Amino acid sequence: MLKKIAITGPESTGKSSLAEFLAGHFKTIWVEEYARTYLTNIDRKYTSHDLDFIAKTQIKNIKKAEEKTDKMIFADTELLVMKIWYENAFKKCPDWIISELENQKFDLYLLCQTDISWHSDPLREHPHLRSYFFNLYKKELELKKWPYVIISGIGNKRNQIAIDAIEGLFPKNY
Repeated sequence: MLKKIAITGPESTGKSSLAEFLAGHFKTIWVEEYARTYLTNIDRKYTSHDLDFIAKTQIKNIKKAEEKTDKMIFADTELLVMKIWYENAFKKCPDWIISELENQKFDLYLLCQTDISWHSDPLREHPHLRSYFFNLYKKELELKKWPYVIISGIGNKRNQIAIDAIEGLFPKNY
């Protein structure tokens, strides 16, 4: 039976690296963060229409991954990221994202802590607000009563916490 794990949290907290590592470790697939690909290819400030397109494409990419395996997938970001991003950038999240978010089904969320170094790049916006955003993610996960584990530590320690959480919840799935 397919198990879906979302990797979520503030920017520059190692989500992409963790998703790729876990997919390799569990010999399965991961869904890359589409926002990075999309935003790298536009030569302007993003708009709410861009965020809509990013969200819809991320949903499609996750569904495509679900069709490729019956084992386990890792999603590097999902609609909770889009909700928080929208609310921060445009003060309101569209109803369609809120509705899709309520129907989003992941078996586990790995919430990446801000205890690793910030890596600057042109797509990242809030180096001094990572703790603020971390707390927003945590609050949302708790309000929705979605299962989550905080991923912290440096290097292998961080990876091992994620592996242990997954193996603890899904011991026969990999």
